[in-house]
Amino acid sequence: MAQQQPRRVLRVAPPGRGGARAEAERGEEGEAVFATVQAAVDAVPVGNRVRTVIRLAPGTYREPVYVAKAKNLVTLSGEAGSPEAIVITWDNTATRIKHSQSSRVIGTGTFGCGTVIVEGEDFIAENITFENSAPQGSGQAVALRVTADRCAFYNCRFLGWQDTLYLHYGKQYLRDCYIEGNCDFIFGNSIALLEHCHIHCKSAGYITAHSRKSSSETTGYVFLRCIITGNGEAGYMFLGRPWGPFGRVVFAHTFMDRCIKPAGWHNWDRSENERTACFFEYRCSGPGFRPSNRVAWCRQLLDVEVENFLSHSFIDPDLDRPWLIQMMAIKVPVSA
Repeated sequence: MAQQQPRRVLRVAPPGRGGARAEAERGEEGEAVFATVQAAVDAVPVGNRVRTVIRLAPGTYREPVYVAKAKNLVTLSGEAGSPEAIVITWDNTATRIKHSQSSRVIGTGTFGCGTVIVEGEDFIAENITFENSAPQGSGQAVALRVTADRCAFYNCRFLGWQDTLYLHYGKQYLRDCYIEGNCDFIFGNSIALLEHCHIHCKSAGYITAHSRKSSSETTGYVFLRCIITGNGEAGYMFLGRPWGPFGRVVFAHTFMDRCIKPAGWHNWDRSENERTACFFEYRCSGPGFRPSNRVAWCRQLLDVEVENFLSHSFIDPDLDRPWLIQMMAIKVPVSA
């Protein structure tokens, strides 16, 4: 059994009931209580080396949140156990950003518009909804950007339309999560494994846009034992398109609703991408899984080719220094 890691616990007061006085209060067990999620994150020491759990009470937190590079080992934990009960929401877009941090810190455009931006390593979130509430047609509007290594998300929801979940850099593990959108709503250039996740396609567009730029990069997205659902209509959603010419995406053992186009994949209107993009499927099912109708430049993987994509070693390749360990029936970060 893994040794219990030392930790500190901070709490965020229920929305609307915290006020400025909450920062001076103490919880039932002596934990500091903060008025906002950002105030709790700001209280994490620079260069933090102790797992710091920030517990959120049920409610809707209307604020952007930034976890800086020096704020490592942070956990955002929803106390209700249900992500629907705890929502962090904001409505920034690539062309209109309102944030307490300057653009020199969080960036501009799509990169800087996330409701929650995580740049501290070894981040964990559980039982929380991350939402960008900008309406359909607002353009790029990120709910969560992750630019950090060894991050894990359990039982979380990511809500938005275009560019909902920006898995930009590092290694990420998502399990039992719900992700919705319509255009490139899971995108970036990280190494990510999404296991037992629900992908919901709200209207016509593309699920993924991976931006691997060369064949030497080890990045890619793997969807393992996931479910893809739609709005009831047929044939309006692509599985993905290559944001970078070597974009790499794998759907394995995944149920595909009739919303998926028979062709499956899109070349981003660049025929040269068809020679370099790595778009794979393996033993999927459902009315949207139609391998005989797929574009000629995607592939159905053979058993001997798929092993690396079906194991956690895809995102945790160092056997001598793993960052995920087995805990009961799931993988959890060693640092947790």
